[in-house]
Amino acid sequence: MTGPDDTTGRGAVSTASPAGISLEAAARAREADLPTGAEKTMLVRSMFDAIAPRYDLVNRTMTFGLDVHWRRQSLRALALPHGATVLDLACGTGDFLKLLRSGGYRALGIDLSWGMLAANHTGLPLVQADASALPVATASIDGITCGYALRNFTDLAAVFDEFGRMVRPGGRISLLEVSEPESGLLLAGHRIWFRRVVPVLGGLLSDRSAYRYLPRSTAYLPSTDELRTLLHAAGFSSVNRRALSGGLSQLLTATRSGRP
Repeated sequence: MTGPDDTTGRGAVSTASPAGISLEAAARAREADLPTGAEKTMLVRSMFDAIAPRYDLVNRTMTFGLDVHWRRQSLRALALPHGATVLDLACGTGDFLKLLRSGGYRALGIDLSWGMLAANHTGLPLVQADASALPVATASIDGITCGYALRNFTDLAAVFDEFGRMVRPGGRISLLEVSEPESGLLLAGHRIWFRRVVPVLGGLLSDRSAYRYLPRSTAYLPSTDELRTLLHAAGFSSVNRRALSGGLSQLLTATRSGRP
């Protein structure tokens, strides 16, 4: 686990491109021939609308069920008291929301995709909204979870700023995202599976174009140092990153600065 890094200051954020992402991330997106700005937002919304009906099935298949285990680890890392109010951002069909409810939290979900919300049958409060401008009052929630969506946000710095605005001082965030193993053999196997096999599986079970895009979308994901810098700039401290299952996934946690 990476230790706490308490460097703060909004001036530390990397220079942003007009698309609202760091210049480094914008360069990676161009190299991978991926859209940015409003074009990316439209693509992500329509893509998740299309894959919503079989989204859970494909997730379980392509991760061999490990995604459920990783969400449980993320929930434990949230470490908030019973009854805390937690927002699950990019809530999709509701996997995280069910875990939050069973863990004794007051949960609500927000997603950009109406198709995902229509497939969400948790019975919990749901809202359709863009993550960079959320209809949630300032300092009104205790925590945020988010599963595998950081690379899909058009302006990650703005999203993290919203986290800092909404979460009370002392509150927590627990964010899951894809990663790559460091081990040579595991890395090689992961790349074959994620880049070649997953698009085929996705095409057989759901939408081929969407599951060709998702492996390529890792190009949007900032480095650990970039993510830490963005979170500090948004008002979070004790930012930690932990590799899960040998680096197949990663868990980012942080605490909202200030006196509770």
